[in-house]
Amino acid sequence: MNFEAFVTSVSKIGQIPLPGQASQFKMSPPFREELIAQQREVMKRSKRAAVTALFYPDETQVTKLILILRKTYKGVHSAQVGFPGGRREEADETLMHAALRETWEEVGVPVADIVVLKELTELYIPPSNFTVHPFLGITHTTPRFIKQDEEVEDLIEVLLTDLLDDGVVSTVKVMTSLDVELEVPAFILNGHVVWGATAMMLSELKDLLKMVLSL
Repeated sequence: MNFEAFVTSVSKIGQIPLPGQASQFKMSPPFREELIAQQREVMKRSKRAAVTALFYPDETQVTKLILILRKTYKGVHSAQVGFPGGRREEADETLMHAALRETWEEVGVPVADIVVLKELTELYIPPSNFTVHPFLGITHTTPRFIKQDEEVEDLIEVLLTDLLDDGVVSTVKVMTSLDVELEVPAFILNGHVVWGATAMMLSELKDLLKMVLSL
């Protein structure tokens, strides 16, 4: 999709209600409800993080979304696909500032270049005890991405048309952080399996964009 046309449509997004948890649950792993029930009290004191769903024009003015492949490490999100973002630090004035700072650090897009259009529905992640706050943003210029080598294995530039294509949704077997193999719903984007919290946030983003692009 041409970026100018995308920007014209997405400018109306402030008037659109969020699809919310109903949309997130379309891509929820089968064990999520059980984990939520187990950690209901802990959830009230969860740590806070923020991420950016950043859309941009490539060199041919086609609309894309940037995702990252995280490094392999000893942690629950090792080698998984996610949005640029991370934990809120004391110096961050707001969660939005945390999302933009982390985006700058992880993929090299300057904070001043990003226009935040909407905050999406927060999502609790039981294995890490984080509540993540996603923000939808755009940059009008084609980014010169610089990945943070310490944390980011690869950058994944996803076509908007691929995200909106129902054909990229599948069911796959994954090994969870609990060392249990389960079948989970997932997006297959650029050859990468995207499941769990990122897939749930992408699901709401996809439904929201489909609503605004149809107006």
